[in-house]
Amino acid sequence: MNSSNAKQLNLWKKYSEDKRPELRKKLILEYSHLVKYIAGRLRVYFGANVEYDDLVSYGIFGLIDAIDKFDINKGVKFETYASLRIRGAIIDSIRKMDWVPRSLRQKSKELEKLYSELERELGYPPSDREVAEKLGMSLDEFYKLLNEVNLSSVISLEEFLEQNYELGKDILTTAREDKPENYVELIELKEVLADAIDKLPEKERTVISLYYFEELTLKEISAIMKVSESRISQLHTKAILRLRGKLTRHKALMGE
Repeated sequence: MNSSNAKQLNLWKKYSEDKRPELRKKLILEYSHLVKYIAGRLRVYFGANVEYDDLVSYGIFGLIDAIDKFDINKGVKFETYASLRIRGAIIDSIRKMDWVPRSLRQKSKELEKLYSELERELGYPPSDREVAEKLGMSLDEFYKLLNEVNLSSVISLEEFLEQNYELGKDILTTAREDKPENYVELIELKEVLADAIDKLPEKERTVISLYYFEELTLKEISAIMKVSESRISQLHTKAILRLRGKLTRHKALMGE
């Protein structure tokens, strides 16, 4: 165990025995880098609409909540637990602001449906031009629409899964024997999602892999793929629309 981990463990032990405010403050400072990192990743959705410092402020509430509720005896890594709380706090705060117009959310749902229908009709993921033609738009108009819809993607893939499949925390904390139907559903959902990701166009698949699995920022992905951040953002938005369309269709086929 390195000195940093030893320091953190010692701090947690002290705080679990004595919830003094000064110990809590030390823990907040010790893990504040998590808030900055997550705020930086989520900032890509908001552009100039929300200040980075505001995202950090929202995230701090999530960090404090995580510190107050964390149990060092559970064997769960705090960083993993806190990251979910921080991200949730930021998204909840943004949702309460409700600055994404309802008309934009509707456009997002319509695009999601269109991607699903076109792929079913064509037998392959539709190109930008094919989607634009179906919408009666030029490519420039279509790309402008994608940039607008990106704002409504703040809820993104993770929350879509959380909202539409009541698995999340129950599955993580309940043995498969207790709720076998949920366990089977989770396995099936993972298979559907993995297959949907595999069938994404190559560049979109790369963005999804680097953003969600390698946990890189769009700026870092932009450097790797040698295209602009706005282009990476468009690729991300298209991938999310395709994936959500397939998952929605899967739910409909399952009769849910």
